[in-house]
Amino acid sequence: MGRLFGTDGVRGVANADLTAELALGLSVAAAHVLAEAGTFEGHRPTAVVGRDPRASGEFLEAAVVAGLASAGVDVLRVGVLPTPAVAYLTGALGADLGVMLSASHNAMPDNGVKFFARGGHKLADELEDRIETVYEQHRTGEPWARPTGAGVGRVTDYAEGFDRYVAHLVAVLPNRLDGLKVVLDEAHGAASRVSPEAFARAGAEVVTIGADPDGLNINDGCGSTHLELLKAAVVEHGADLGIAHDGDADRCLAVDATGAEVDGDQILAVLALAMREAGQLRKDTVVGTVMSNLGFKIAMEREGIQLVQTAVGDRYVLESMKAEGYALGGEQSGHVIVLDHATTGDGTLTGLMLAARVAATGRTLAELAGVMQRLPQLLINVPDVDKSRVGTSSELAAAVAEAERELGSTGRVLLRQSGTEPLVRVMVEAADIDQARAVAERLADVVKSALG
Repeated sequence: MGRLFGTDGVRGVANADLTAELALGLSVAAAHVLAEAGTFEGHRPTAVVGRDPRASGEFLEAAVVAGLASAGVDVLRVGVLPTPAVAYLTGALGADLGVMLSASHNAMPDNGVKFFARGGHKLADELEDRIETVYEQHRTGEPWARPTGAGVGRVTDYAEGFDRYVAHLVAVLPNRLDGLKVVLDEAHGAASRVSPEAFARAGAEVVTIGADPDGLNINDGCGSTHLELLKAAVVEHGADLGIAHDGDADRCLAVDATGAEVDGDQILAVLALAMREAGQLRKDTVVGTVMSNLGFKIAMEREGIQLVQTAVGDRYVLESMKAEGYALGGEQSGHVIVLDHATTGDGTLTGLMLAARVAATGRTLAELAGVMQRLPQLLINVPDVDKSRVGTSSELAAAVAEAERELGSTGRVLLRQSGTEPLVRVMVEAADIDQARAVAERLADVVKSALG
């Protein structure tokens, strides 16, 4: 069996790749593995379970809840809430396990299962591997140990999770947002109620788009993967800024008052300077990934802030932050982790903190984001190839070496397999966009021929 877990849980087409049986089995396996690890020792275990609004989340939630309860785990069902809300509540409620059903920015037919350990942190790779092993053992015939009678788990709807999470978001802000007009694009996703409520409680005048989920329209032409509607709405309403989330609201991209995009690197740059000013940027360091724009690195060096770069994936950013005690990290895609207030990327918190910086300084978002100059960066996704061979193909290695010689010190090349989708990502950075495009397209062709 190939590894089920990617960089962000188990994902696939709901009811095809990710079935009710798989969701149930993984949940039971997770309960058994955490019990073996001593997580439940001395007390009756509890899990927090949430989901985004996808239609498939309804039956997958039922499967996960059934699996956990059948393994003797009490379940607090929080309903439709963002991924970071489930992580926060797992920690705040002292739960032993959190489960989020979402495929984040993926299209509606997909869904996913993501587990959080006690404290609201993502499971370590070795625990995920153990869950897969135990799941496979029992799938092929080894019976589960099943509690009976009073030993089975109980299921409770925890409606208070919404208010508790929103109150947390507003409480950690350094200042209010009074006087700001903000457009929020909720991607018809998990933050459709949470984000507008939080911004309003913090004092902002709020305009919402993409906030009417029907189970089928999540990420459909809106949200952080489709900024066109937000850009137009910000200009139309004369707003100070716009904030876009993805389906599970663990990421945030922004739009300034002119309708120009502000990406995750720029958001990190703004927040890094704000946190250093407040004495909160520990070790004067921010954590990014190998996908961080070269302009971000240049800006941080100029400002006297160190940039530590990790592999792509917010889990690797978080691992570095926890290991070294850093306070801020994230990705160009908009996953931003403020470790003093969240255990994972939190798009609503990020948007609130960005808006708070605008309100506190009286400067426009465009001015604040201007601390860094983005170098032209082109990303091409190449589907339908054997992504596992991206690091072993000699033909591809030769093409990359040639491209790097051509770009010299003014650019760079990065090829990597997606952790959540069946494709290879080709990224080229150069001083000139035309050169970046030409090199990226040439490499994409080589990827197709070498790995297709």
